[in-house]
This record gives sequence, structure tokens and C-alpha cells, in this order.
Amino acid sequence: MLTGKKVNLRALELSDLDNNMMWINDREVTRWLVSFTWPTSRKTEEQWLTNRLTSPSATDRVLAIETKDGTYLGNIGLHGIDYISGVAELGIVIGRKEQWGKGYGSDAIRTLLDFAFRDLRLRKIFLRVLGNNIRAQKCYSKIGFKEVGRLKAHQLKDGNFEDLIYMEIFAEEFLALNGLTGDAACDKRESGI
Repeated sequence: MLTGKKVNLRALELSDLDNNMMWINDREVTRWLVSFTWPTSRKTEEQWLTNRLTSPSATDRVLAIETKDGTYLGNIGLHGIDYISGVAELGIVIGRKEQWGKGYGSDAIRTLLDFAFRDLRLRKIFLRVLGNNIRAQKCYSKIGFKEVGRLKAHQLKDGNFEDLIYMEIFAEEFLALNGLTGDAACDKRESGI
């Protein structure tokens, strides 16, 4: 388990399936996801979750986001981890809409970046965000991500072609912004992540 200020990041569990099904079939939630096929069947989601549990990937780490009282909020992950180049892509979804805008996503990202940079020793994390997802762009910028590219009218969403923005943050930038060093490991981490 990874411990943040507002959230904990834990391993996914089969009991997360019902919440995931509710969230991934909610158009308001999936509207902002870059890589997603909607709607998704229960069978497809169950296979995805079962594969994550039974055959963990060294290049993809997906974790559940929980409040300190154990309320499951969504998922966050590092995808396509390249340990040679030291890079990975970040993805996040907060499925509980009533919890949007309360800082849980920001804290989850900071917690995962701390793990990625200080424990996994990655040097750069990048992400993709839709051009009209202003809330997410502001969140990422506040954390320290910088826009490095924009593909104009690239992704079809709800009948419109949206820009696709690439953002990145380097380990030294993140660590400096948060007053951390690259030598220490996460303070409160248990094995199994």
C-alpha cells in the first residue's frame, strides 16, 4: 500500500468489479478518458481485472484509490513502464463523481509519482489528456506536468474531434517541487505493490 495525505493506493481486488462496472459505463466518467471503449461488458471488465490479479505485469501497475476511511474512489496506474529508458505513462480515473474536485486525484498522482521516481527509479512520467478537459490540465500543471505536444483534432469524442495533449514531468522537477530527494524510499510502503 502507498500512503498519501488524503488517499491510500492499494492493490486491486475482485470485489472492485461492481464499482468499476458502474464507473466505466457512466458516460460522464468515461467522457474524459483518452483510451477507452464504451460501453464495456461485465465479462470484458472481469477478464481485465482477473488478469491484473492473476498475472501481474511488470510494465503495467494499476492501483485502487481509496480515501483514508476505505472508500474506493477509482484507479490510477503506470502503463508501458520502460525500465531501460526510465519512462512510463500515467493514467487515472476517479469514478465517484461526487468526489471530483476535492483533491483526491491530485494526491493520488503525487503519491504514485513519488513511488515511480524514488522506488522504481523512473526518470520521466508522461500522460495524455483531451484538449477540452481543462480541469485535468490545471490539476496536472499544478503538480508540475508541462505540455510538450498537441495533436490537433486527433481523437473522436462524442461526435467531435478533440485535441490530444501530451504532458510530462521529470523526476528531478517533481522531487524539487515537493522538497524531496531521490535517495529515500516511500516512507510508508508495504510489499505487494
